[in-house]
Amino acid sequence: MTKRMALIGVAVLLAVLVATMLWRRTSSTPPQAEEKHDPDQVELSADAQRNAGVVIVTSSETKIQQMVKTTAVVSADEARVAHIFPLSQGIVEEVQVQLGDRVQKGQPLLIYDNIELGESLGEYQNLVGGLTKAKAQEQVAKKAMDRANNLIEVEAISPREFELRKAEYEQAQAEIESRRAEVGRAEEKLHRFGMSDDDLKKISSSMHGSHRTASHATIRAPFSGVVTKYDVSKGEVVNRDKELFTVVDTAMVWALADVYEKDIRYVARGGDCLVTLDSYPGQQFKGRIAYLSDVLDPASRTAKLRCVLANPSGQLKLEMFGTVSVPTKEASNGVSVPASALQEINGEPVVFVQTDSATFIRRKVEVGQQDGQNVEITSGMKPGERVVANGSFYLKAALQRELIGGEE
Repeated sequence: MTKRMALIGVAVLLAVLVATMLWRRTSSTPPQAEEKHDPDQVELSADAQRNAGVVIVTSSETKIQQMVKTTAVVSADEARVAHIFPLSQGIVEEVQVQLGDRVQKGQPLLIYDNIELGESLGEYQNLVGGLTKAKAQEQVAKKAMDRANNLIEVEAISPREFELRKAEYEQAQAEIESRRAEVGRAEEKLHRFGMSDDDLKKISSSMHGSHRTASHATIRAPFSGVVTKYDVSKGEVVNRDKELFTVVDTAMVWALADVYEKDIRYVARGGDCLVTLDSYPGQQFKGRIAYLSDVLDPASRTAKLRCVLANPSGQLKLEMFGTVSVPTKEASNGVSVPASALQEINGEPVVFVQTDSATFIRRKVEVGQQDGQNVEITSGMKPGERVVANGSFYLKAALQRELIGGEE
């Protein structure tokens, strides 16, 4: 009996242990893992899409015009660059612009005491005085000759005396012409310093010593543009060989590029080109091919290309980097989406494909040709997929907010 009870007790103990282990296993089973959010997915309600101006289009297979593409840099039109030097040695009295200033044609850039101009003004005044004296002498000689003419008629003087006075008058006239020529040469020299006829009249009629103020010359902008070089200061002594300013007219600029030998057949002077710049992604600037070199670089096997671009607003800055695209007559079949559908995330082009009414998936793509409005997708999409054309930037921002929120 005792043995039987002992066996029953052991059985009960084993049952309790088994129940305890089963309970522990059940209680320690981890809960079902939450469904992970797709990092490429964005949820956007119909109202949010409407507020963001989201427009959906269907990607299509179409003919894409082939382009010759090459890297480019924005440069100044060399015919619109002015390197400004002083006309002669002088002392700078006032500098009226700074580096980067936009100036208008005729605007004063610098005022300086032009030493050579001062000397030339003194010489000019001396020559004007000599001309005045010669005119006075000519009047005296003319009166003497007129009296001699009256006297010769009544035989009051000898013919020899008459001829002498006549010669003196003609000599006085020749002296005037000589003096006028000297004054003319001096005036031309002063005109080269920028002085007008009115300025010279004021100098001629003013008191002695006025040339000291008149020698203060003003250097003006030859055309409207931007001051891109500035190398002068007040009180500095400057010479003819010192470049004070460089003014560049940026209303028209160049896009300079190199075209590979295999692509030269597609490029012709006078043809159109499209320029995109790293500073303005998605924006294109239309230009005209003005030059294609006739000699190839023997090392790179490229020809120099120059495109001319209008830049009235100054949006194109010198030394900007970008791409020149030259349209060709050839076309290829490919998947096409609007250029506005493209966004860039982590340096890679992406589009947002709609999978249902409120769900969008980020899709990495490879981009081919672009004709201004549409862009070729060479990899990552198929014809018939619905893609966000307008409002893709809003989706990009929403995706990045979710990614940041998921990392917190």
